[in-house]
Amino acid sequence: MTRPGLILKLSCPDQPGIVAKVSGYVAGYAANLIEFAQFTDKQNGRFFARLEIETGGLQVDVDDFIEGFGTLGRALRADWHFRRLPYKMRTAVLVTKTDHCLNEVLWRTQLGELPIEITSVIGNREDCRTIAENAGLPFHFIEMDGDQKAAGFDRIRSILREEEVELTVLARFMQILPDDFCAEFGGRIINIHHSFLPAFIGANPYRQAYERGVKLIGATCHYVTADLDAGPIIEQEVERVQHFHTPQDLVRLGRDCERSALARGIRYHVHDRTIIDDHRAIVFPD
Repeated sequence: MTRPGLILKLSCPDQPGIVAKVSGYVAGYAANLIEFAQFTDKQNGRFFARLEIETGGLQVDVDDFIEGFGTLGRALRADWHFRRLPYKMRTAVLVTKTDHCLNEVLWRTQLGELPIEITSVIGNREDCRTIAENAGLPFHFIEMDGDQKAAGFDRIRSILREEEVELTVLARFMQILPDDFCAEFGGRIINIHHSFLPAFIGANPYRQAYERGVKLIGATCHYVTADLDAGPIIEQEVERVQHFHTPQDLVRLGRDCERSALARGIRYHVHDRTIIDDHRAIVFPD
């Protein structure tokens, strides 16, 4: 079981003494700093960090510790965020027909690898209903064919608000999200894409890859933005392709890539190991 503690993420202009000042603040209240991951972007003069702090021996109330950090944070001209431990992130999973990514998320959640609480599964097809209901989860079928697309997204938006969802996972959800939807839930939607972006877009990507004689296939887990499949990349996975592999083999290998990349991407997000920096994501893997 995770001990009581905090995760602190921060980014600020690079400057001398950041590590000493932040770690000194933690030590000054007798908290135990058990992880300090940092990255300095020298090209852009930015500093990024993720800290994990045990608070069992803290000399002040946790709220006072968090509030007190504001003085240092403002002095560093930083953006920062605290998360209390332990926690579970309320998560909705959106699907269409294929179920391998949904099954991966369910399995890793059941194992306790992902600190998430799946509020529901939402699908624009009925194919994954049985899987969701066998896992004891509500399944919302949303009709999105033809002129029902806009109303469908309005319904999804309502569900996410009603269920107080903090993270939305597109587990092979084969619909393009409207710009206003992406803006409302910015930084809180993760997608899995079946290639190294943006190659082989559209229908039958593995048939396209086969016909081009590719030597590598892969999958990309990324944050969703209004720019289609161009959001900050969290994780990628690859698999070698041999000359004897059929299109069906590529589908099989691709499924494995998608499942692995998505699982790691979710893990990094829910453990606060990502910081979105414009068009990219800074990731501190565990």
